[in-house]
Amino acid sequence: MSLNVKAFTLTCGLLWGLCIFFLTWWLIVFGGETVVLESLGDFYLGYSVTPSGSFVGLVYGMIDGALAGLIFSWLYNVFARRFPSRTDTPTD
Repeated sequence: MSLNVKAFTLTCGLLWGLCIFFLTWWLIVFGGETVVLESLGDFYLGYSVTPSGSFVGLVYGMIDGALAGLIFSWLYNVFARRFPSRTDTPTD
């Protein structure tokens, strides 16, 4: 069995981007400890725990998540072809 690389890449990108977006808004609305999300500004230039920063985090998160999903699904497919499971092989 192999993964659909395009679908997995898109899903990971959307999921990670939306997580950063909603977590930023959660902290804006409800407050709380912002050290972890503020440290994302070290990696995502222009990101901060502000309304405009949530959109910057959304874009960076989508790109970052998509790249991670692309690499993971590609490697999964390479190893799945190289080491097929017993259920993937036809039986006589």
